[in-house]
Amino acid sequence: MLGTSKTMRSLARLAGAAPSADGPYVTRRLRLADVTATIARITPMTARERVELPGVSASRSHQILAGGIVAEAAMDLLGVEELTICPWALREGVLLRYLDLMS
Repeated sequence: MLGTSKTMRSLARLAGAAPSADGPYVTRRLRLADVTATIARITPMTARERVELPGVSASRSHQILAGGIVAEAAMDLLGVEELTICPWALREGVLLRYLDLMS
Protein backbone atom coordinates (compact mmCIF):
# COMPACT_ATOMS: atom_id res chain seq x y z
CA MET A 1 0.00 0.00 0.00
CA LEU A 2 1.19 3.47 -0.86
CA GLY A 3 0.57 6.80 0.81
CA THR A 4 0.88 9.93 -1.30
CA SER A 5 0.60 13.67 -0.70
CA LYS A 6 2.40 16.18 1.43
CA THR A 7 0.23 15.34 4.43
CA MET A 8 1.28 11.70 4.35
CA ARG A 9 4.95 12.70 3.95
CA SER A 10 4.58 15.08 6.89
CA LEU A 11 3.01 12.37 9.05
CA ALA A 12 5.83 10.00 8.14
CA ARG A 13 8.40 12.67 8.98
CA LEU A 14 6.72 13.24 12.37
CA ALA A 15 7.02 9.49 12.93
CA GLY A 16 10.76 9.60 12.24
CA ALA A 17 11.07 9.07 8.49
CA ALA A 18 13.98 10.62 6.63
CA PRO A 19 13.62 14.29 5.66
CA SER A 20 12.90 15.32 2.07
CA ALA A 21 16.47 16.62 1.82
CA ASP A 22 17.65 12.99 1.81
CA GLY A 23 16.11 12.62 -1.64
CA PRO A 24 13.01 11.06 -3.20
CA TYR A 25 14.44 7.54 -3.45
CA VAL A 26 14.92 6.97 0.29
CA THR A 27 12.37 4.43 1.49
CA ARG A 28 9.93 6.01 3.91
CA ARG A 29 7.25 4.08 5.75
CA LEU A 30 4.33 5.05 7.95
CA ARG A 31 2.88 2.58 10.44
CA LEU A 32 -0.65 2.83 11.78
CA ALA A 33 0.71 2.72 15.34
CA ASP A 34 2.91 5.74 14.55
CA VAL A 35 -0.05 7.67 13.14
CA THR A 36 -2.00 6.98 16.33
CA ALA A 37 0.95 8.09 18.49
CA THR A 38 1.46 11.22 16.37
CA ILE A 39 -2.20 12.19 16.72
CA ALA A 40 -1.92 11.87 20.50
CA ARG A 41 1.25 13.96 20.50
CA ILE A 42 0.02 16.83 18.31
CA THR A 43 -3.60 17.06 19.50
CA PRO A 44 -2.86 19.39 22.42
CA MET A 45 -0.56 21.58 20.31
CA THR A 46 -1.50 24.79 18.54
CA ALA A 47 -0.80 25.28 14.84
CA ARG A 48 2.01 27.63 15.82
CA GLU A 49 3.59 24.91 17.95
CA ARG A 50 3.16 22.29 15.23
CA VAL A 51 5.11 24.37 12.72
CA GLU A 52 8.19 23.81 14.88
CA LEU A 53 7.99 20.05 14.35
CA PRO A 54 10.09 18.35 11.66
CA GLY A 55 8.24 18.04 8.39
CA VAL A 56 5.39 20.42 9.25
CA SER A 57 5.26 23.62 7.19
CA ALA A 58 3.29 26.71 8.16
CA SER A 59 0.75 25.94 5.43
CA ARG A 60 0.24 22.39 6.79
CA SER A 61 0.29 23.13 10.51
CA HIS A 62 -3.46 23.83 10.57
CA GLN A 63 -4.44 20.63 8.78
CA ILE A 64 -1.89 18.02 9.88
CA LEU A 65 -4.06 16.85 12.78
CA ALA A 66 -7.10 16.39 10.54
CA GLY A 67 -4.91 14.62 7.98
CA GLY A 68 -3.63 12.30 10.68
CA ILE A 69 -7.15 11.47 11.83
CA VAL A 70 -8.24 10.70 8.26
CA ALA A 71 -5.10 8.62 7.62
CA GLU A 72 -5.62 6.67 10.86
CA ALA A 73 -9.27 5.97 10.06
CA ALA A 74 -8.54 4.92 6.47
CA MET A 75 -5.66 2.66 7.47
CA ASP A 76 -7.73 1.10 10.25
CA LEU A 77 -10.82 0.53 8.07
CA LEU A 78 -8.73 -0.93 5.25
CA GLY A 79 -6.69 -3.10 7.58
CA VAL A 80 -3.41 -1.46 6.57
CA GLU A 81 -0.71 -1.65 9.24
CA GLU A 82 1.97 0.11 7.19
CA LEU A 83 2.25 2.34 4.13
CA THR A 84 5.19 3.05 1.89
CA ILE A 85 5.32 6.79 1.33
CA CYS A 86 5.48 7.85 -2.30
CA PRO A 87 7.50 11.03 -2.88
CA TRP A 88 4.97 12.24 -5.43
CA ALA A 89 1.27 13.01 -5.25
CA LEU A 90 -1.77 13.02 -7.53
CA ARG A 91 -0.62 16.08 -9.48
CA GLU A 92 2.62 14.38 -10.54
CA GLY A 93 0.73 11.21 -11.43
CA VAL A 94 -1.64 13.13 -13.69
CA LEU A 95 1.29 14.86 -15.37
CA LEU A 96 3.20 11.61 -15.89
CA ARG A 97 0.09 9.92 -17.29
CA TYR A 98 -0.44 12.82 -19.69
CA LEU A 99 3.18 12.68 -20.85
CA ASP A 100 2.90 8.92 -21.33
CA LEU A 101 -0.18 9.37 -23.52
CA MET A 102 1.61 12.04 -25.57
CA SER A 103 4.43 9.68 -26.58
